Amino acid sequence: MRDHTEDAAPGAGADPDPTGPDTGSGTGTGNDPDTDSRAFRELLRGLRVWPGELPSFDPERAPGDPLPLFRQWLREAAEAGVAEPHTMSLATADAAGDPSVRIVMLHDADERGWHFGTHRGSRKGRDLAARPRAALAFYWPAAGRQVRVRGTVAAAGPEESAADLHHRSTGALAAALVGRQSEVLGSMAELHRAADAAWERAEREPDAPVPSWTLYVLRAEEVEFFQGDHRRRHVRLTYRRAEGGWERELLWP
Repeated sequence: MRDHTEDAAPGAGADPDPTGPDTGSGTGTGNDPDTDSRAFRELLRGLRVWPGELPSFDPERAPGDPLPLFRQWLREAAEAGVAEPHTMSLATADAAGDPSVRIVMLHDADERGWHFGTHRGSRKGRDLAARPRAALAFYWPAAGRQVRVRGTVAAAGPEESAADLHHRSTGALAAALVGRQSEVLGSMAELHRAADAAWERAEREPDAPVPSWTLYVLRAEEVEFFQGDHRRRHVRLTYRRAEGGWERELLWP
């Protein structure tokens, strides 16, 4: 997950290394490990973030509840052409406390919380059964914005979970019907056979049940909004749940 709270502004570029690796096939991998490592560092140092103008954000005008601001920012990201603005990083931890993070899609955000779905037997499903807490991160580079959310997670009931799945695309249903998420796969041919059969069933039976599919709702305890600034005067506004509402405070970037 990109964390622009510490180093988010464009950095200084670097001149190309004339002794860089002979990539040959164009893969960027040379025969000399030291040369390849140096070229990789030069690549990273030469990359830029936020090449265009960034929107302004006045935290004094932010609403008292984080949900309207989150919806506004996601809508603005979509209107700005950010690809897949509803994708987010989901971080969980297993019973031993070992963390995992992956990209998933947001299914909804309402007064109950932030919604996402998965199989109960997947790694994230097992993590949430052992430790029902999670963190989310959204990043919209065209606007220099990110939102971080953390809190407790609860599973919705079977009817709501089924309705969530069946309101999605045929491809989503086919993927759910394949199931076995996070299990060891014997071969790609095995996956192709299972996926073909699942697609056929999803098209033939759009309400096909998938008992393991579960909708989860993260009830936020803390929501942080980050607005980047080219001069590193980043704005960080944090909402913390308190009795009867939300408390807001600014953080040093």
